[in-house]
Amino acid sequence: QVQLVESGGGLVQPGGSLTLSCSASDVSFKFGQTNWYRQAPGKQRERVATISVTGVTNIANSLRGRFTISRDDDKNTVSLQMNRLKPEDTAVYYCHTNRLGYGQGTQVTVSS
Repeated sequence: QVQLVESGGGLVQPGGSLTLSCSASDVSFKFGQTNWYRQAPGKQRERVATISVTGVTNIANSLRGRFTISRDDDKNTVSLQMNRLKPEDTAVYYCHTNRLGYGQGTQVTVSS
């Protein structure tokens, strides 16, 4: 069964950086839009970033300047680079495509 697999989460101190990666077997990201979402405890899932088929990116307004989404067509991965992380960035981060839905998520915890 084809599915999305997120990796790269973990514990990081405030101000630190993390790069999340999303991979999928047998499905190419370059043929469809890919999104990153996150869900913090007790909150609704929210969209973080999107990359289109043509590589156009869109970052949620509140995260611009700190988060970047990119795609590596050779490796067939979509990455989310997160800089200057804050405790409020703590959440489970999910990769999403219309075709495959959500992955299982990866936990990001920002804490000292």
